[in-house]
Amino acid sequence: MGRKEVFMGKAKFGIFGDGKELAQIAMARAFQKGDFRAGYYRDQTFMFALGELTVQQYFAQLYAHTNVDAEPASAGRLMNGHFATRSLNDDGSWKSLTDRYNSAADISPTAAQMPKLLGLAFASKLYRENKGLKGFKDFSINGNEVAWGTIGNASTSEGMFFESINAAGVLQVPMVTAIWDDGYGISVPQEYHTTKGSISEVLEGFQRNDEQKGFEIIRVKGWDYEALFNAFQKAGNIARSEHAPVLIHVQEMTQPQGHSTSGSHERYKSKERLDWEKEWDCIKQFREYILSRELASADELDKIDAEAKAQVKKEKEAAWNDFLGEIKEELKEAVSLIRDAAQTSNRKVVLEQLVQDLSKTINPIRKDVISTVRKALLNLRFDQSEAKNKLQTWYQQQQEKNFDRYSSHLYSQSEWSALKVAERLPEFSEDSSIVDGREVLQAFFDYKLENDPRFFAFGEDVGKIGDVNQAFAGLQAKYGDLRVSDTGIRECTIVGQGIGAALRGLRPLAEIQYLDYLLYGIQLLSDDLASLQYRTKGGQKAPLIVRTRGHRLEGVWHAGSPMGMILSALRGMLICVPRNMTQAAGMYNTLLQSDDPALVIECLNGYRLKEKMPENMGEYTVPMGKPEVLRSGKDITLVTYGSMCRIVLEAAEELSEMDIDVEVIDVQTLIPFDRFGVIGESVKKTNRVIFADEDVPGGASAYMLQQAIEEQQLFKFLDSEPQTLSAKAHRPAYSSDGDYFSKPSTEDVIEKVYLLMHEVNPKKFPKF
Repeated sequence: MGRKEVFMGKAKFGIFGDGKELAQIAMARAFQKGDFRAGYYRDQTFMFALGELTVQQYFAQLYAHTNVDAEPASAGRLMNGHFATRSLNDDGSWKSLTDRYNSAADISPTAAQMPKLLGLAFASKLYRENKGLKGFKDFSINGNEVAWGTIGNASTSEGMFFESINAAGVLQVPMVTAIWDDGYGISVPQEYHTTKGSISEVLEGFQRNDEQKGFEIIRVKGWDYEALFNAFQKAGNIARSEHAPVLIHVQEMTQPQGHSTSGSHERYKSKERLDWEKEWDCIKQFREYILSRELASADELDKIDAEAKAQVKKEKEAAWNDFLGEIKEELKEAVSLIRDAAQTSNRKVVLEQLVQDLSKTINPIRKDVISTVRKALLNLRFDQSEAKNKLQTWYQQQQEKNFDRYSSHLYSQSEWSALKVAERLPEFSEDSSIVDGREVLQAFFDYKLENDPRFFAFGEDVGKIGDVNQAFAGLQAKYGDLRVSDTGIRECTIVGQGIGAALRGLRPLAEIQYLDYLLYGIQLLSDDLASLQYRTKGGQKAPLIVRTRGHRLEGVWHAGSPMGMILSALRGMLICVPRNMTQAAGMYNTLLQSDDPALVIECLNGYRLKEKMPENMGEYTVPMGKPEVLRSGKDITLVTYGSMCRIVLEAAEELSEMDIDVEVIDVQTLIPFDRFGVIGESVKKTNRVIFADEDVPGGASAYMLQQAIEEQQLFKFLDSEPQTLSAKAHRPAYSSDGDYFSKPSTEDVIEKVYLLMHEVNPKKFPKF
């Protein structure tokens, strides 16, 4: 029925779970309240079996109904088959997760559910073993919750799958992974995907034994209900009681309608394969199983089939009527308003035709209505009438509603939004000690570990040695390896481990050792974390903080500042770029009081630079989106961030000797960007601006320029062309010379500013 809705034009795309039903029912029987699913877009039967998805909701998602009550998983923002339960109340506060079935919000990229699955399971380990978490009963009951994952056989070829399986075996967490194996990956047969044609055979080395921990591996046929039931019960019991991971390879599944509505499986499957699938489809086999054991008669099963078909048809029609009813009501209002405006307009004929065309639209969508209204307003541009004003007002109201329907919740809209955390300045005294910058961070992390049992940090070299720059030095010995943990070299699953734990109410800090290594995790950060609140319309949140470092170091890799990539890929996360460790600690404190996910990029060359130790460590905060004026000036505004702040300030001092007064602004966060108009106020005074950073040309400097010009209307205050100063287009060359000639130097800043002032006053500032 869903497939037909797509072919009739009532939905854009359909992907379905047929052929996988029986295994999903068996999994649902083993799934308990408090458990989490991180799955695959064919798990409709599982969600039906839990009662977490109705048929009407299923079709509402197919039609992209934007009402969150009608389509609670994503409010119509995702194609069908992407399931999620709502972990949050309407105000963004947590519901109790232990008295309900939980499904983490699905994503389309293949195997990308696996790293998050690892994190969901890891949270159970923390809740069981960290005594400080015993009181958080709304999130866990002694870590008894199992994380259940599902994945298609072809997707097990992805690196994210292998990395997650390996990490789960190392960590020994209650993670059950079910592989739905129908022998194909879209049109490509198994032999092109998997060595030996069997993922469970490939993974036999992970099988645990009496001497070594590892995975329990179970193989079962997708049409054998008793075996499926026993397999999932066994897997759940092992994971729940022993906290050991389990892999269930469900073989001999079918996919009777092909991959999706985009094509037919008959194009690539042989007649023999199609005949086999018809015979061994799990529903047919289940019917024969029931009949052979005389659990029901053929007539009884036929009656169930007929009743089910009628029920689905009824709920499908109800979903369609609800979806279309909202739009038809808006269409009716628009038609009435345009007709009223047409009565006194010299464009009456054109307006009446617009109304007629809209009224005749079969199965109209919201686009048809709004597009017609916009055309009508364009035709009414010379009119002055009350009817036109009413149409304009209605259109503005619809724009606000449509922003909520299609664009809201990119960032937190709750009272815990990072933008609502009150600013508190660091306090210093004459006796404040002068320390290495890394000691400031160490003091902050020590404070948080002491005061918040939900907070923990993990990453490569974070544990025993306290990270490569020593900000966690001694903290594992003080708080234990559950709170400050080493991981393997596996950035993707470090990110996933953090996402899953944050989904379960914990406050993880996941470290990516260097900014360049963020690329290993960027897909997951972009497709999962950054879009989570958006794609669930505020139904789920994962306030993960990702900590990394970059800027100003010799060499192609550890010196990269790919900020433009980050800014484009991670909309939905906050991007913090502190200039020193005092600011970084304040930003971490702000973020840990909020429910927004964030990336914090510390200055790699700042850990040994001296700073004053704040007297109010753990109490002061740095507001998001509030730049700081580091140096006042009247001639030109220079906007930058991170390590460039020191270089720009050095240049400003030298320029002052040439009678050029530079105002230096540290933006502090790139997302959000200058919410308070600090840059605009500065440019009103100086009438000139340069945006400087270490990214490639057209990267973050261009982003800052765009943000300031468009959002703060700088153009009308400028007496000179706005300019950017960035690194070279290539990555930085090695050595101090490589750094000097690859990235902006003090001399580059001086020359850039001086030449701009030369254009202003050639006599006072002659060319050199």
